[in-house]
Amino acid sequence: MTFLTLLLQAAPADYTQFLFPIAIAAVVYFFMIRPQQKRSADTKKFRQALAKGARIVTIGGLHGLVIELTDETVVVEVDRGVKLRFDRSAIAREVGTKAVDAAV
Repeated sequence: MTFLTLLLQAAPADYTQFLFPIAIAAVVYFFMIRPQQKRSADTKKFRQALAKGARIVTIGGLHGLVIELTDETVVVEVDRGVKLRFDRSAIAREVGTKAVDAAV
């Protein structure tokens, strides 16, 4: 019975007290979570769109030319006759498009 008495004596609910936590959650979502999801999706799309002849940089900073692709791996030529196999997830960015240059 005392619990019911306490509930009946409680002040009416003030919904503005919930406004601040909701605003904080919205700020965190729009300034932290959403941009990270977009970057992740863009990176995945980039790695799937890799093609032979692309000049790339790995996450370790190694520059090279893509010469062979599979679903999981990429073979990169870093010097004449020097070929290295990497996972697609190790490719950080593309530095040039469709290298036809024989210098590499």
